[in-house]
Amino acid sequence: QLQLVESGGGLVQPGGSLRLSCAASGFTLDYYAIGWFRHAPGKEREGVSRISSSGGNTNYADSVKGRFTIARDRAKNTVYLQMNSLKPEDTAVYYCAAVRTFTVRALPNYSEYNYWGQGTQVTVSS
Repeated sequence: QLQLVESGGGLVQPGGSLRLSCAASGFTLDYYAIGWFRHAPGKEREGVSRISSSGGNTNYADSVKGRFTIARDRAKNTVYLQMNSLKPEDTAVYYCAAVRTFTVRALPNYSEYNYWGQGTQVTVSS
């Protein structure tokens, strides 16, 4: 069974940093693009960042560009989202999701991701 597990969320002050992890079990992430999403109360779910199966192609939402970095560690079968300079508006439940791809640089649209984790809460507050 394909399973994704997020971790690393928590409470952080504005300007602080967190690193989220998305670990896979039951399958290798080598053939999957990974996306990070967030869902804040009263708002629609938002695609935050994507990374291709090779790791060579990435994309960020304008709201996080320059502050967040996505990366993958093949040895650990894990994808990370490093979040710096956090703002209160970054507060949300963060999810990772996967989609099978067949070219190493493919970066599917956010709507195509079909394997989801359970989410991890990120709260940015003083």
